[in-house]
Amino acid sequence: MQAEQQAARLFHSRRTLFSAGGCTLCMQAMLRLALPQGGKLLAGRVIHRSAVHTMALLDITPVWLLPQPDAGPGLAGRIDPRDVEAALSANPQIRAVYLTCPDYFGVLSDLRAISQVAHAHHVPLLVDNAHGAHLGLLPQDLHPLTFGADLCACSAHKTLPVLTGGAFLNIGDTPLAREYRYAERAKQAMALFGSTSPNYMVMASLDDAVDWALREGKAAFSDLLIRMQPLRQLCRQKHLPMPRGPHDESRLSFCSLSAGLTGEQAAAHLRQHGVEPEYADNGWVVCILTPQNTPQDLSALYRAITSLPDGDPDFEKHPSVFPVLPSLPETVLTPRQALLRESKPVPLSQAVGHIAAGSACPCPPGVPVVMPGERITKNLTEFLYSYGFSFIEVVQ
Repeated sequence: MQAEQQAARLFHSRRTLFSAGGCTLCMQAMLRLALPQGGKLLAGRVIHRSAVHTMALLDITPVWLLPQPDAGPGLAGRIDPRDVEAALSANPQIRAVYLTCPDYFGVLSDLRAISQVAHAHHVPLLVDNAHGAHLGLLPQDLHPLTFGADLCACSAHKTLPVLTGGAFLNIGDTPLAREYRYAERAKQAMALFGSTSPNYMVMASLDDAVDWALREGKAAFSDLLIRMQPLRQLCRQKHLPMPRGPHDESRLSFCSLSAGLTGEQAAAHLRQHGVEPEYADNGWVVCILTPQNTPQDLSALYRAITSLPDGDPDFEKHPSVFPVLPSLPETVLTPRQALLRESKPVPLSQAVGHIAAGSACPCPPGVPVVMPGERITKNLTEFLYSYGFSFIEVVQ
């Protein structure tokens, strides 16, 4: 209890609970708290599959919201508050809004405006903040709770000194959180999905990380951003595009296609110089830096990026080399109906007209082009072919 109270001080939350079951357990608990009997959920299409699986378990029906492609070539972009308003106005049965922010590339949506829209419709805002547990430690506090989120899942082990599987479920001190008694009901919601034998080494590492963050976290992240300035300036000089607009500046994401390299090729180049990136796809490279990275680490990354070819300064003015996302397909079954039925893999060439039994999520942009229960179209199969997919799971 004392450790949780310390964590609540760190996050300025009404209540913070520890999870040794990763951010997945926190997301499951959030959905259980907001939609205990199922119902409609307005959800951004950039979403982790564990949330979709939880929708199936709780019989939640998603109303999908596509992001606006405003963050740069090949990136999913941001959820627009105006689109949230339009969806809530058109679907008065929606009981909560669920968004991923930041995304894997560090892109941030306007959560303050979105929370105001959601609360005006008397529905809570739930945020998958898996990659942003540290955001409250930045000089400008960017944590979702600061912007009015009612529930927030934070995967601590991604950006804080925590063992794998450590996460926080944060409950905002908001009128809706108090009205729906989220703080009082949270442990019961977690117990529905979590193990009765949590890993206490993971729990202890969460406690240690909270202590570190309260004592020196803000100063450490402020120093990290200063140390990262030469890296960001180098990417600009070499014309390697970074995300446009608001994003987490402690994460270095850059597009290598401007230099004629896929993300995987650029990542291989970095490895030759002793740097292991967090992630790479066919267009982008992601490097997650933390205060625990030494000056030598940052110097190695600087040298590795310096050795990359220079990019085309007019790259972003050219027509995008990334395929255009297909429109949302027809929904035939709920996630529960689709995921719990028998399924089989079929070649994409034979998949048109079938109902998807799972999701298919090419990266970039990290937006599932088909979800469980949606009908597969020719446009979808052509898009998936372009990303190297050859089979897809369909409902029998």
